[in-house]
Amino acid sequence: MNNTTKPEILTPQNSVLLLIDYQPQMAFGVVNIDRQTLKNNAIALAKSANLFKVPTIVTAVESEGFSGYIFPELLDVSPASDVIERSSMNSWDSERVRDAVAASKQKNLILAGLWTEVCINLCAFSALQDSYEVYVVEDACGGTSEVAHRASMDRMMQAGVIPLTWQQLLLEWQRDWSKKDTYNSTLAIVQEHSGAYGMGVDYAYTMVHKGKSRTKWVGKSIK
Repeated sequence: MNNTTKPEILTPQNSVLLLIDYQPQMAFGVVNIDRQTLKNNAIALAKSANLFKVPTIVTAVESEGFSGYIFPELLDVSPASDVIERSSMNSWDSERVRDAVAASKQKNLILAGLWTEVCINLCAFSALQDSYEVYVVEDACGGTSEVAHRASMDRMMQAGVIPLTWQQLLLEWQRDWSKKDTYNSTLAIVQEHSGAYGMGVDYAYTMVHKGKSRTKWVGKSIK
C-alpha cells in the first residue's frame, strides 16, 4: 500500500478477486490450517464474490504436469471464470492474469490461494509494484508450515498488504442489512460456511423469529 493513501472500505464496485492454485497437489502440502476448513473458506469466498458480482479470476499452475485440477467445488460457484494456466510460481508473470485484473478496472486486488509463502507472496509484491492496493484473505490461504505462513503474512504486511478473512470480506461487501437484494443470500452463505455464527443465525431464525426449520425431525420429541 502506498504510504500516502489510506485503505478504503471494500465494496463490490471497487474490488477484484484473484484465486490462485486451489489444486490438490498444492493442498497436500498445507499444514497451517485444516485442509477441509481451507476448502470451506475458499468456497465461501468464491460464493461471496459470485453473490456480489465481484470480478473473479482463477489461475492454476502446471495442472497436468504436477498440481492437478482446480477444486471442482470452486469452479461450480465461479462458472464464468476460465482457469488461466501458467508455469511461473508468480501469477503476475502471466500477461493473461495481469490483463484480466486490469480489465476489471479496479485497484483493490484481493488474493487468496496456495501457498502463502510462494504464490501469494510473489504475486502480492509484484502487484504492489504495479500500484495495486493488495489484500490477502488469510484464512483462505495455506502454507507448508505454521512458520512459513506466519512469516509470509508478516513480510507482506510490512510491505503494505492488508490481511482480512473471508467472512469479514463478505460482511464488508454486504455492509448494510437494509440491502435486501443480497440479504438472504449473504445469510445463506453464513449458515452454510460460518460455523458458530451460522448456528446463531439458524437459532435466531427458528427460535426467535419462529421461522420454519430446514430440518425434518424424526419422532415427536427431542430428549
